[in-house]
Amino acid sequence: MTDTATAAIPLADIIADRLTAALAPTHLQVVNDSHHHAGHMGDDGTGESHFTVIVESPAFAGQSRVARQRAVNTALADLIATRIHALAIKARAPGE
Repeated sequence: MTDTATAAIPLADIIADRLTAALAPTHLQVVNDSHHHAGHMGDDGTGESHFTVIVESPAFAGQSRVARQRAVNTALADLIATRIHALAIKARAPGE
């Protein structure tokens, strides 16, 4: 997919696709919080800069909170470097 084509897709959808591919979640919610930060530092004017991710995955079983956050950050690394200013992560294993 080209950068132009990717830019036309809502960033929340790209985040969801990446996390689905990387973590096979049993529950995934991507919340765009950007409107709460309009005009603040990190607001790039796109309305797609601040997100909360709530993800439940069997891949997180036995992992620490830090390891879970690293897994999410790894799946989204290029987006965090270029398009995501802030990302809140709530990660759990099934049954937690």
